[in-house]
Amino acid sequence: MNKKRVFSTLLAAALAVTSLVGCGDSSSGGTTAVNNGPKQTDGKNLPELTTEPMEIILWDIATDEPAKSTQEGAVQRFMADYPNIKITQVHQQNDNYKQQLVVAMSSGQAPNIYVHWGGGPMAEYYNSGYANDITDMYAKYDHPDFIDAAVAQSTYDGKMLAIPFGGLSGCDIFYNKTIFKDLGLEVPQTIDELEEVCDTLKANGITPFSLANASKWTGSMYYMYLVARHSGNAEFDAAYTQENGGTFTSEAFIYAGEKIQDWVKKGYFPDGVNSLSADDNQDRALLYDGSAAMMLHGAWQVSGIKNDNEEWYNENIGVFRFPEDTEAKAKGVPQDVEIGTAIGMGMSFNCYKEDGSVDQDMLDACYVLATQYYNDDTYNNDQLSTGTQPSIKGMEENIEDPNMKVIADVFFNASNVQLWYDQYLPASVTEVHKNCMTELFGLEKTPKEIGEEHDAAMQKALAEQ
Repeated sequence: MNKKRVFSTLLAAALAVTSLVGCGDSSSGGTTAVNNGPKQTDGKNLPELTTEPMEIILWDIATDEPAKSTQEGAVQRFMADYPNIKITQVHQQNDNYKQQLVVAMSSGQAPNIYVHWGGGPMAEYYNSGYANDITDMYAKYDHPDFIDAAVAQSTYDGKMLAIPFGGLSGCDIFYNKTIFKDLGLEVPQTIDELEEVCDTLKANGITPFSLANASKWTGSMYYMYLVARHSGNAEFDAAYTQENGGTFTSEAFIYAGEKIQDWVKKGYFPDGVNSLSADDNQDRALLYDGSAAMMLHGAWQVSGIKNDNEEWYNENIGVFRFPEDTEAKAKGVPQDVEIGTAIGMGMSFNCYKEDGSVDQDMLDACYVLATQYYNDDTYNNDQLSTGTQPSIKGMEENIEDPNMKVIADVFFNASNVQLWYDQYLPASVTEVHKNCMTELFGLEKTPKEIGEEHDAAMQKALAEQ
């Protein structure tokens, strides 16, 4: 496995024009307290780590609090126990992260540890030689008792390729309870009722949905849910394989696209929606000033909003699951498919020597860091305190935040949790999908044209596998 070789065709072709921007070192490169007492790994069934100097490069997307402090804390605890091992932690902006990672891999400069969302890209990382198979290590050594769905999303072709660390991330609608109460609005149970709520909000000068779609994957959440409510998983699964007539121009995809464009024309989304950035929290800002009343987003928004202003969060924010499609339900289409992930994110390891052989000393250190420090009591309690539920069995019993209770209940009662399209689809198709979300919300192309773009990209990706 030669680390200088060019990254896989699918990824390189999709992102050949992307340039790698400069990255800053995090605080983990500074002074680290040394623990002269017992290690927190003492007495556990773990590999014995090297005493020789070592540096490990770790890339993540923890640019905002509280995730930044929580993840840096895990690194600091590890380095206090193992002062000979330096973890150089680099925080990347979410929107550009996957492109930067692919470019680094293509140039043979991939980090030793990197975070990702699983799905098709994780398979590509492994097939291209940039993810260690840790199946045997996972079977041999101690690790948290992750829920089955998290293990499944960390596995490809029967091989364990990642350690979960980010927590469950269901996708639901956050709403301003105060605005709803003042206008006499009830939480909608159906899409028809949701549209009635939106019309009332518009009539009172309030934008129904806060959406920052410069990030593209944010708009995809609406598209995914409308497809899921209209067809369950059936039409997406068929389109993904392009078999038995499967196509992204089937009824559910056209329905989703037409519904979104109708909502755009009715003013359900902010002006300039495609220019607003989720990375800059411009969507949350519209909630804070009362300009918008709802926001479809991932469970991580609980910790983000709490960190901004916990008092305002407690007084104003509620959450409800994406409403049902009455017409589809009457036809027997299941309405309990939810969007999200069971791992939040996973950590994969790229530990190889110049000759292509596995650097076992480095791999051992990465495994210990990911399983014992990113998933220790301190880390998990930090996660829970900010509204994030670790993907570990029994952790749901410790949830106190009422909104997280709703999100967890929806998640565990789902018939299926559909991983985000931009994580599930092959990397080359992901880029097409995200660009299509810009075209969709910008009214630049019809839902049928967008579906045809997806089909062409999917057929090309399948042919190149």
